[in-house]
Amino acid sequence: MTVPAIRMTEPVGPAGAPLVVLGPSLGTSAILWEDVVPLLAADYRVCAWDLPGHGDAPAATEPFTVGEIADAVAAAVAETGADRILYAGVSLGGAVGLELMLRHPRLVDAAAIVCSGAKLGDEEAWRERAAQVRAQGTSSLVTASAGRWFAPGSLERRPEIGGRLLHALRDTDDENYALCCEALAVYDVRDRLARIEVPVAAVWAEFDAVTPEASAVEIAEGVRDGRVLRIDDASHLAPAEQPDAAAVLLRGFFAEAAR
Repeated sequence: MTVPAIRMTEPVGPAGAPLVVLGPSLGTSAILWEDVVPLLAADYRVCAWDLPGHGDAPAATEPFTVGEIADAVAAAVAETGADRILYAGVSLGGAVGLELMLRHPRLVDAAAIVCSGAKLGDEEAWRERAAQVRAQGTSSLVTASAGRWFAPGSLERRPEIGGRLLHALRDTDDENYALCCEALAVYDVRDRLARIEVPVAAVWAEFDAVTPEASAVEIAEGVRDGRVLRIDDASHLAPAEQPDAAAVLLRGFFAEAAR
């Protein structure tokens, strides 16, 4: 079994508080969550992690699955000393969250699966994107990704964070981006959702065409304790576009799940 290398940031927040772990989308890094972290850290310990070859994480040298990324996250959590976590992840990070609950069910108390799905995209399309990146690099994706990632007006409203996220995509290791695409090509947990017993918030964003409301509904209806929540005026990278709304949603959901 392959356990790819990831990087997890040092937790910030009150000692002894519940640990919140935040997962990234493909082609981004912990930057995606950086404006949400301080809004959660008043009441939680909070950390974020980077995918292999993304952000500050080392590059993997062999293929891996989404489930194996989840194993890497579980191992990184163990190094913090926590034995229970709250989780939130976007897109591929959300897929990792579903796998984390399936493969490590005693680790996760509740999870928000944001702009994600129990299956993401089409296998052939992922393999085509992997081939494109190997041939032309992640810089070839920047223009199309800007259109998918951000709601109308988001880049104008928050130009610095938008620019940094697009630079993170350009700076991602080409081979590791391609390996993530190939992991997503075979990712499908739709027939296993019913095994997930902890509270799950399936979160979609108003302008997200990649993972629309139907993707969230499928998750929420498939797990045993699911609900659908929406972030307005955002697209696929909702926590970066609307950090205040994302933080309010997560705080409310985690508080409700703890009752």
